[in-house]
Amino acid sequence: MPRKILQPFYTAYVIITFAISILSAFPFFLIISIGNNVAARKMIYGIIRYWSVVWLWAIGMPVRIIGPRPPKQRYIVVANHISYLDTLIIFPAIPGYFRALGKKEISRIPIVGFIYKQIVIMVDRSSVHSRTRSMRLMWRVLHKEGNIIIFPEGTFNETTSTLKEFYDGAFRLAINTQTPILPMVFPDTVDRWHYSGWWKLWPGKNRVVYLEPVPVAGLKMADLPMLKQQVYAVMEAGLLKYKPGL
Repeated sequence: MPRKILQPFYTAYVIITFAISILSAFPFFLIISIGNNVAARKMIYGIIRYWSVVWLWAIGMPVRIIGPRPPKQRYIVVANHISYLDTLIIFPAIPGYFRALGKKEISRIPIVGFIYKQIVIMVDRSSVHSRTRSMRLMWRVLHKEGNIIIFPEGTFNETTSTLKEFYDGAFRLAINTQTPILPMVFPDTVDRWHYSGWWKLWPGKNRVVYLEPVPVAGLKMADLPMLKQQVYAVMEAGLLKYKPGL
């Protein structure tokens, strides 16, 4: 009962603080984006990273890292996707600069969409051309900029399974570029912001669990199904181990 009474007030607090902070920072994003280059993207990334840590703490959703920090190198990071919050948690979660693969539709949201376009590699999954272009851009990022983050489920997991079936993209990219995969799981974000409604917000910890990096050296495209299943099993076990309440 207390949650039902307090949730609207908490949700309003989250929305107001988010709107004020984003609107305050937007002129800086506009100015920085004029550069339209790697340096500009890294500056925007840096602002969002530090802001996300402070804002999540201010709204009572602090991030807690579990597991040893992975060795410093380039990774294709994969994580489960079950909440709107996942796309923000990745900033304090991922060690080092990264670019994410994201849905093109998000870019249409006013203000947020503009910032999104500056740092995300957008893809229209219904377009073969868009998927091919995004793969080329991710290859370039891995070689010249930093890490790549992909949610291999593609969208929210609204099933009764621990994870949805994975798409091939992250694993195809890993094999083609011979870049190791860093799996991580977010066991709490669904309870912080449930996917079934934008108003379903509630404070609490956000654990980020680093799992053991998966090497891909020497793997060929014929090994893709095996690699995908291996990562799926590791992430599934991680989510079951750290599921809420445990």
